[in-house]
Amino acid sequence: MRIEATLRALSDLTRLRIMRLLAHMELAVGELAQVLGQSQPRVSRHVRILCDAGLAERRKEGNWVFVRSAIGEGLAPPLGDAAARLLAVSELEDAAFSSRCNEDRRHLAAIRADRSAKAEAWFSRHAEEWDTLRLLHCPDEPVEAALTSALAADGVKASLGALLDVGTGTGRMAELFAPHADHVTALDRNPEMLHVARARLQKFPAGKVDLVQGDFAVLPFGDAAFDTVLFHQVLHYAQEPGVVLAEAARVTRPGGTLAIVDFAAHDREELRERHAHARLGFSDEQMLALFSEAGFASRPAIALPGTPLTVKIWTATRQAGTGKVMKRATVSKAKNP
Repeated sequence: MRIEATLRALSDLTRLRIMRLLAHMELAVGELAQVLGQSQPRVSRHVRILCDAGLAERRKEGNWVFVRSAIGEGLAPPLGDAAARLLAVSELEDAAFSSRCNEDRRHLAAIRADRSAKAEAWFSRHAEEWDTLRLLHCPDEPVEAALTSALAADGVKASLGALLDVGTGTGRMAELFAPHADHVTALDRNPEMLHVARARLQKFPAGKVDLVQGDFAVLPFGDAAFDTVLFHQVLHYAQEPGVVLAEAARVTRPGGTLAIVDFAAHDREELRERHAHARLGFSDEQMLALFSEAGFASRPAIALPGTPLTVKIWTATRQAGTGKVMKRATVSKAKNP
């Protein structure tokens, strides 16, 4: 960061308002325009100036562009931290600016309500499909309780550290484990699912949870970026599970934990046709082989029988220097250019 670029970027009231909004939550450019009462092209120009100065970050998610703050809480170099403190103090000391910021935050309530309404509409459209699948296995509550126990089995880790929730879907796993992690990254390839997850996760502080669009076979993260990697009812969509777990190994730190929640091997062919499952569950032998090849040391599996499907929880520890880890150049989170 450069002082002249930072001060130039903060020399406009609209950009100051944007930075205070982003201190509370990540917002789409269109949502910022709605709160600010300005046109989307005009807001986009302000966002570009803030991003060029290193104060904010953009990333594309489907047809939407989301913006988040890049400063505060140790996210930036000292100059960025100083800028974050300046903005916070300015709101406390400048009555007119404080009034404007409070009004902007009141408009955020409408944004949150709109996100929640769209999420409810999505659930209504898909409720019958989800209910049909749920009837085939045990309820979610005991699965979540068993997974929580499995991840805390060591009794040593006070936190799950940096957690990657692969195929986050509606964001339920990210919601469940965010209080136990330093930071959560929720990844899904479907923009509509990310919108649903965003409505669920918007209650967490800015910077606690990142939502990222991406493919589980080509994760958009650098090597050894996470302490815990979770696949909850996701791996059965993989045509090549070994490739997916090799990517998981690449982004997991040595000593880190991989957790997979999926179905035990079954013969319900209708799940291929109606729900696009590429794999009809996994046997313990298959999972042990997948773990070993990717460089994970397996732990005892947990079975939760249902009618007719059994849910299994497999956990493993990333071993240093083992497994066929896919070597790729370090990739940062995708941002809109």
